[in-house]
Amino acid sequence: MSLPFWCVFISALLIYIAKAPVAKAMQAESGTYDNHHPRAQQARLTGFGARALAAHMNSFEAFPIFAAAVLMAHVTQTQGYLVDTLAIVFVVSRVLYLVCYWCDWHWQRSVVWAVGLISSLLLMLTPAL
Repeated sequence: MSLPFWCVFISALLIYIAKAPVAKAMQAESGTYDNHHPRAQQARLTGFGARALAAHMNSFEAFPIFAAAVLMAHVTQTQGYLVDTLAIVFVVSRVLYLVCYWCDWHWQRSVVWAVGLISSLLLMLTPAL
């Protein structure tokens, strides 16, 4: 499996890794995890819990464009250092994004979000380069 495909796999895992702090916050704020109505309980989260939920949801939003970019590079048989680097940059930016969101580092979060988006868009353009 190619490095960009491994990055897609890791990015998919990050979506669910980002859920762990949400579940912990749900239990901490309410004393229990409401498995009957988890969405309603998540809607009541504040502070860290609300940020963790937002980070988790944003992981779902960022994943499709990255996965599409990797597939675009793959089907056009575009490969090499640039494709690999952009895929790694995306994964690193997503890890940093989660940390920034959890720690409430708002402007840093925006910067690493932009780096991730730009890396996905550039990856889409690699067949043209």
